[in-house]
Amino acid sequence: AGMRVAVVGAGVSGLAATKCCLDEGLEPTCFEQSQDIGGLWRYTEHIEAGRPSLYPSVISNTSKEMSAFSDFSYPEDFPVFLPNARLLDYLRCYAERFSLWEHIKFGTTVVSIRKHPDFATTGQWNVVTEADGKQASHVFDAVMVCSGNFSKPSLPLHCFPGTKFRGQYFHSRQYKHPDVFQGKRVLVVGMGNSGVDIAVEASRVAAKVTICTRRGAWLLSRVFDHGNPWDMVFNTRLGSLIRNNLPGPLSWRFVNYKMNQRLNHENYGLQPEKSCLVREPVLNDDLPSYILTGRITIKPGVKEFKANSVVFHNCPEEEPIDTVVFCTGYDISFPFLEESVVKVENKHASLYKYVFPTHLQKHTLAVIGLIKPLGAIMPLTEMQARWVTRVFKGRRADGSSPGYQSTLQTGHILFGLSFDEVLKTEWLLYMDTLASFIGAKPSVLGLLCRDPWLALTIFFGPCSPYQYRLGGPGHWEGARQAILTQWDRTLKPTRTRVPAGSSSSFS
Repeated sequence: AGMRVAVVGAGVSGLAATKCCLDEGLEPTCFEQSQDIGGLWRYTEHIEAGRPSLYPSVISNTSKEMSAFSDFSYPEDFPVFLPNARLLDYLRCYAERFSLWEHIKFGTTVVSIRKHPDFATTGQWNVVTEADGKQASHVFDAVMVCSGNFSKPSLPLHCFPGTKFRGQYFHSRQYKHPDVFQGKRVLVVGMGNSGVDIAVEASRVAAKVTICTRRGAWLLSRVFDHGNPWDMVFNTRLGSLIRNNLPGPLSWRFVNYKMNQRLNHENYGLQPEKSCLVREPVLNDDLPSYILTGRITIKPGVKEFKANSVVFHNCPEEEPIDTVVFCTGYDISFPFLEESVVKVENKHASLYKYVFPTHLQKHTLAVIGLIKPLGAIMPLTEMQARWVTRVFKGRRADGSSPGYQSTLQTGHILFGLSFDEVLKTEWLLYMDTLASFIGAKPSVLGLLCRDPWLALTIFFGPCSPYQYRLGGPGHWEGARQAILTQWDRTLKPTRTRVPAGSSSSFS
């Protein structure tokens, strides 16, 4: 029989992992604890008690061309930034198109994953699952953990001295509906994406909204230069080359200049500390205007909570508040893995390229989608899965690339993976690194002679995922066409009224 692979979770990463297994001729079984695919993108809680939320959709932070799976582009009439319902439609089409449904077992929880007694020779795993209250035990040749990093809300009350706070407080994970803020004075702790989204939503009904942030943050708008999607402008090969090859201080000044062009962060109390070059920017189109119109105030970090007020660092006066929302992220956890497989110590795990646990004798377990890149997660988890399934088969793309095994055995490449900050690894560099492991990295120079127009589009244009299907294993016939028409698909849903005499194509 073929190699049997257990895939944990049927979210974005799990679907990509299942498909990549099939591409490589492996036999995947995907275990999903809920009754449907989509993971984080399926917001069923929003429709509570038969009353739909005012804001039923959570909108993707990355544009559809940049967040497509690399051999399956979005329908052209989909909006550029997708509400979760449309994203779910896309995932369903993907599962349909590549026949993934029959490999997914719904309503099945993975209870434990342990090394098989003869792991040292076979690399096999014992997997225990539970469905309808009954447990079952299986043996798999390899495991792909795709359960994501939004598992355990981090509620850091102990970090605040003498928490005597008597008002209501909860973690952003528990937030369902802006009604809880009606007429209240609200404090949002933390300046991540969910924090800013919740603050903006709250400010429509609350008496007052304050966001406090210790380190500040860069603020990006989905709508970037000339109204183009931010990631299609930011994630280009040219841009990446500049950012990564300038000396540190210059690179900082370049980013600083770029980020402050649209909005002077100091004037808005947002300027991040210098050490935060690597922090994940916040994507929100409303925050600057809400600060200007006084709906939202930005404050420094919390010094302490009193019974019904809060004191901020460097601010003498107390601020009365009724409700606190902790947007303090998540602690990473794999309740089904034993400590020895993935060691997580103060939010760091030692994973080679953020995927393979570094100390296993056999590399038959991989963690997919555990990273927060400044860019789209879908093509990235798919790239990880393409690489992992090749490693499982014991294949390397070409003899010339330094063996993955040998790098691991020397063990000197230990990646600390911190979940607080975006990886210092750039999205594009990381994609290229993994693509080069399997021989799928596009060669701009090689293409210049054969297909100059494509080469220039790849270098100066957005680094869309289709670039990684031009060659190598998993080569896709439609890749070139998808790259050359990416702007047409981006503009299709917005150019609904074409003024007389305007040019029809995008230049």
